[in-house]
Parts: sequence; C-alpha cells; structure tokens
Amino acid sequence: MGYRERHAIPDLGIGVGLRSAHMGHVLRAHPAMDWFEIISENFFAEGGVARAHLEAARAHYRLVPHGVSLSIAGTDAIDREHLSRLRSLVRRVDAPWCSDHLCWTGAGGVDVHDLLPIPYTRETLAHVVERVRRVQGELEAPLALENASSYMEYRESTMAEHEFLAELAEQADCGILLDVNNVFVSAYNHGLDADAYIDAIPGERVVQMHLAGHTDKGTHLLDTHSDHVCDGVWRLYRRAIRRCGAVSTLVEWDEDIPSWSVLADEAQAARTARDAVLGPTTMGSHARPA
Repeated sequence: MGYRERHAIPDLGIGVGLRSAHMGHVLRAHPAMDWFEIISENFFAEGGVARAHLEAARAHYRLVPHGVSLSIAGTDAIDREHLSRLRSLVRRVDAPWCSDHLCWTGAGGVDVHDLLPIPYTRETLAHVVERVRRVQGELEAPLALENASSYMEYRESTMAEHEFLAELAEQADCGILLDVNNVFVSAYNHGLDADAYIDAIPGERVVQMHLAGHTDKGTHLLDTHSDHVCDGVWRLYRRAIRRCGAVSTLVEWDEDIPSWSVLADEAQAARTARDAVLGPTTMGSHARPA
C-alpha cells in the first residue's frame, strides 16, 4: 500500500494560492476552483480579519496550509509554539495534509526569512529525518516537504538532491510536495538533468505538485512566482504526472499578481496538461468541504 493510500490523501484537482489580491473576489463570487493553498503563518493569529477570511473561504473550498518558516533542516530547536499553531490550523480547516520546505531559515534565533539550501550528506539526512518524525508526531497529520529552488551548492554534499529527498521521505515516512518549477530552476542553475530528477522521485510519496513562473536572469533562473508557467516546466509537469498519477496540483503566482481571470486561465492550463496525460477527471466534489 502506497503512502497516499495509507494516509487517505485525496486528489483535490487543480488549485491556486489564496492571496489578498483576490480574497475579496473569492469570498464574494465563489469562483470555480477545486481548492486553495494558504500560507500557514498568515493564519496563526486567533481572531481578526485573517481568521474571518479563513472561515469564509473554508465554507466553500478545501484549504491546505503551506508553511515557509518551519526550518525543518535547521539546527535551532523546533519552535513548539509554531507547531502548536500549525496543528490548530490544520484541524480548523480539516486539511488532508500540510507542507513546508526542505531547507533552513535561520540560526541562533535569527530568522532570515529565506529558504536556505542544505548540504546533502548522510549526517544531514539523519538530522532531518529525526526532526520530521518528531514534527509529524506532534502535528498528527501528514507532512509533505517541498524541494526548494537553489542558487548555490555545498562542497560537502555527497548525495544528489533527488536522492536525499527520496531517502528522507522513506526514512521519515513523510510526503513530498514536488515543485516542478523548482526542479527546472535548480537543474538549470546547477547543470543537472531535470528529467532524471523527476524519474528518481518515488511517485507514491508525492501528495502535491507546484507549478509557477520564474525569471530568466541569463546566467541563472530566479524563482519569482511572477509569470506564466514556461513551456519547459509544462513538459516536465506532464512527465511528473505520468510518473505520479492524479496528484493535487497548485499554480503559484505571488509577485506581479495578475487579475483573477488570468490566474484562473493558468489553472485551466494545468488541468488541460494533466487531462492530456491522465484523461479528464471531475473534481467538483472536492471544491467544497463535506
């Protein structure tokens, strides 16, 4: 029995990030969308406008929390207050899983508010496995870790990123959020084989995929979430879907955010790409909570 089956991970279909630029439209018009991803930390506070928006969105859509500051690979002690708030949020929205990034975000109590790369070594692997097991035990919910885009590598690394991620998921018994754009970006930046990366990921561990646009700086690609998904990422996405099957997919667009209609068209493009591989599927039953 695969990971998704053991944890009853549903295929939610195609979604987008729930951002403030579109919040009013989403809450007033309830436009067609299978599901939304929310930034976990934006909804940790009790009460207030953010909590009211959360409750209103939850009444009409499935929501999945996606964090940016768990620092699962960091050396500072895991923030127990952060975990408590995340657990409360997961329960409040009845999320089938939650996610964060395979990275560290600071040290010595200082958060640099960035997703920093890690050395891919056996020592680091053992460290992260232990922390993931502890976090999942306290969350009492499946945790999926995302491959972050990177612009530098460590000389100390003895494993490929995809090998590290695959072994981490198996040893810690966690899920994978496969960010296809980040695979594309990092492969370009480091001269890696993006196809080989996708082919090495254990498909049954992938509970979600991300798609996004990036910025071409000539010497490197920058993961900006500020444009349409490029042709190369669409091709890689179709390859990932062939390998992983029907997996919840999210379009990220966080800078130079377009109108709702443009974002919805990008989500439809993701559906078209997925359907071209798997055949049409009906996701309406997942658009609203039971």
